[in-house]
Amino acid sequence: MISIGFLGLGKMGSVMAPLLIEAGYNLSVWNRSSDKVDQLVGLGAKAASSPAALASSADVVVSMLTDDAAILAVYEGPTGLLSVPVSEKLFIDMSTLRPPTVKHIAEHVRSKGATFVDAPVSGTVAPAKAGKLLVMCGASKEDYERAQPILNVFGRRIIHAGEVGQGTILKLVVNLPLAVYWGSLAEAIAMGTQGGLDLQLMLDTIDDSSAALAVLGLKIPTIMGEPGSVAFDVASMKKDLLSMLDTGEKSGVPMPVTHAVLETYSATLAGGFGDADAVEVVRYVTEQMTDPR
Repeated sequence: MISIGFLGLGKMGSVMAPLLIEAGYNLSVWNRSSDKVDQLVGLGAKAASSPAALASSADVVVSMLTDDAAILAVYEGPTGLLSVPVSEKLFIDMSTLRPPTVKHIAEHVRSKGATFVDAPVSGTVAPAKAGKLLVMCGASKEDYERAQPILNVFGRRIIHAGEVGQGTILKLVVNLPLAVYWGSLAEAIAMGTQGGLDLQLMLDTIDDSSAALAVLGLKIPTIMGEPGSVAFDVASMKKDLLSMLDTGEKSGVPMPVTHAVLETYSATLAGGFGDADAVEVVRYVTEQMTDPR
């Protein structure tokens, strides 16, 4: 059985990595903080002292990190993945990054004689834990087929979007309507609240109409203020919106709606909601746009 190294044990990575152990792979893990590493070691993984040590011991390296700065540090830092010989190894990055960053890393990996695949995912912690993510892969046909058995561990469906970088573009395409939906829902709820409508009534009615998003029913308790786990936070949504706008600008695509939604999420972040679930934009906008009565 091939050996796999996994980097990044945040909300998503911490529930994805155990699936590799369950699938029978020899797993090594690295994370900036050691507490989550210890949890994986308790399940049978080995702890790597650095990204370089992990790359040296693994045939395949899977990364699931927060942003472009983190991925560049892990790949290209002094003790990064590419600071050691990695010829013929396979690197799979499942983070959501900017396409130019993906292509930069891919070129660096290729220059070392290794293979790179971008494979960002759609889905939150619950489907990640169940191995039911939607995986969008950018790679040549040969590299995609090499990565597919490992991606199958994480996903209910693996989509080959095209060449390296196109998996990432597809992920941004998927996330953009979601960001716009929550932003527009926030304004709709604020308008209704100002008109004297009950919040629960509005949400239940929308959820039973053609305006319902598939996931809305699951998010209503969060919007109503009930405590719960954060699936995808406001800060991450803003990060993705910036990536979408950068990609659109480089492609010559005007994106006025996306700019407007970015302003809404930026204000929500500045209002102290950065770690809150992205749907909390509804509560923030409602509070800001309605008069106390």
